[in-house]
Amino acid sequence: MKIRIVNQSAHALPSYETLASAGMDLRAHISEPITLQPLERTLVKTGLFMELPIGLEAQVRPRSGLALKKGISVLNAPGTIDADYRGEIGVILINLSSEPFTITPGDRIAQLVIAKHERAEWVEVDSLKETARGAGGFGSTGIK
Repeated sequence: MKIRIVNQSAHALPSYETLASAGMDLRAHISEPITLQPLERTLVKTGLFMELPIGLEAQVRPRSGLALKKGISVLNAPGTIDADYRGEIGVILINLSSEPFTITPGDRIAQLVIAKHERAEWVEVDSLKETARGAGGFGSTGIK
């Protein structure tokens, strides 16, 4: 699929690193380093603007290496970019570690996944079909 994109950063467009990759890395489009203190959050711009076709969304997700090694995550993971949004892609990062973390210009800060979605039409009813699980949730199926 082809997606129209404007790149106002000095970095290459996001790309898939391997043939089977689902996500593409997003890079920080900042003029100077940003240091996130523990539990601090900030919006990091990417310099990217895109035009998604209706029926697609872009999901902004954490990078697993940053999450595991540095405690850095995307606060609203996954962040959703709708097909009618035309503003700059921004990433809300949070430092969940106990150490300061510095983001430098061009750092890979998150990943972007393009996904299809459906639109729901509600059908209001008085009751729902029964299942074996019923209303059990939040750990009701056990830990093993």
